[in-house]
Amino acid sequence: MIRSVATAAFVASLGIASGALAGSPGGVGQAEFGLTERQLVEKIEKVEALIAKCMRAEGFQYIAVDAETVRRGMKADKVLPGLEEAEFIAKYGFGISTMYTGHAPQLSSGYSPAKIGLGRRNVQIYQSLPRADQVAYSRALFGDHTDATLAVALDSEDFSRCGGCTLKAVQQVFDPEHLKSTYYNPKDALIARDARMRAALRDYAAKMREAGFDARDPNLLEEEIWQRLDAITGGGTVPLEELSPQQLAALEELQNYERTLAVKSLELELALIEPIEQRIEKELFARKVD
Repeated sequence: MIRSVATAAFVASLGIASGALAGSPGGVGQAEFGLTERQLVEKIEKVEALIAKCMRAEGFQYIAVDAETVRRGMKADKVLPGLEEAEFIAKYGFGISTMYTGHAPQLSSGYSPAKIGLGRRNVQIYQSLPRADQVAYSRALFGDHTDATLAVALDSEDFSRCGGCTLKAVQQVFDPEHLKSTYYNPKDALIARDARMRAALRDYAAKMREAGFDARDPNLLEEEIWQRLDAITGGGTVPLEELSPQQLAALEELQNYERTLAVKSLELELALIEPIEQRIEKELFARKVD
């Protein structure tokens, strides 16, 4: 899915030629951040090695995770064994406020893409530590947001929540523009500037308004939920069992909102946006370079 709506001027500023794709080494890749699959794997491996080095300097053990494990964490978003995507979204929405525990993902007893992307051995290392050391380990690895693992950040193409050794490693491997909150995947920009996609997004926004939601782009919805969740939980630092009655009531309200928002958005994405996106992407990557 495209990440956000781009203006024509912004897309033009990226300097992407219409025929720049075609899978050539100098073109735009189809993976996250406009990378090729090979480039993404190489960056994952470099980041993981640097995280392990940084954690050793902090006095903790961390086993560099292979790219396949990180990719599993990226693909685990909105997926549970035995549940189709529509079933998952009906029950959990985007899996943000509905999955809130206030703990590091290593302590999660259920669904957690963040936990999957960390790898089994690192989860075991974390869980073997005394509680006080777990807190220090989590802060060293993640910073302030324990949900912001490498896998989760890569999947969302957003490093803004990353901290600790994860962010330090990412800063050494990814390009400066990838770290900006305004980063826009060039592949998504190419898709977004197509007149058919602009029309589809207008239809999406209109139908979301009819349903009572102020939403112009499905890819901006999760950011809204994260912001509202952080406001309720102090940035995710308070365990679920320690939330006040007022916080719990606000959390329940947000969870209900997240579910209804996600269900309606998915319905419209499947009907209006996904068919157009697939058609445009196929045309772009099938195009031959002159």
